[in-house]
Amino acid sequence: MKNTVLLIAFLISLYMSPIHAQQREEVEEKFFVGSTLFVLANLTPANPEYYQLNVGYRITPKDVLSAELITWTYEGPLGRQYGPDFDNPDSNFPGFVRAYGGGLAYKRFLWKRRLYVQIHSTALKQDYMDENGTKIQSGFQLFNVGRVGYQFRFWEDRIFLEPSVAITSWPVNTNLPESFQVFEDQFPKYFLAEPGLHIGFNF
Repeated sequence: MKNTVLLIAFLISLYMSPIHAQQREEVEEKFFVGSTLFVLANLTPANPEYYQLNVGYRITPKDVLSAELITWTYEGPLGRQYGPDFDNPDSNFPGFVRAYGGGLAYKRFLWKRRLYVQIHSTALKQDYMDENGTKIQSGFQLFNVGRVGYQFRFWEDRIFLEPSVAITSWPVNTNLPESFQVFEDQFPKYFLAEPGLHIGFNF
């Protein structure tokens, strides 16, 4: 009798395990909010005034859509690649750019729902400021990103951290002042191997 009870309990546990796993899959958190740890650069002397907010929804366990709000400032052409031109003050604009806008991103998990690829497209209003911080004129930029990354999860999968590397491009970049355009034309309209470090909370 005792062996029969143990056998029945064992069979029930085998039966219930996939059901529990399926239920866990079904109730998995659908939404998340996040940002990037690069906002910590605001604490440095450079202070790019970089702020970002992401809100996302999981369509399926492997497919994710998100909306992004972003604002930041930069002092020179974004196409300056790693090397002697990168952040070279001699190629800075005679002023700076203040950009702000929003966009959409689609993410697809490829391997164990950790490795992923993602594409972003963000529309940005750009204010071109002189060296005294006075706005000269405004323009528009369409900023696109292709990203490969890996998601680490913590605290019962509630918190995630995503180191990544991206290729960025801005095929549309309008109405730069002539004094800015001179420097912009010296560099390509893309940047290779931009690092990323996003963080978020699932709910």
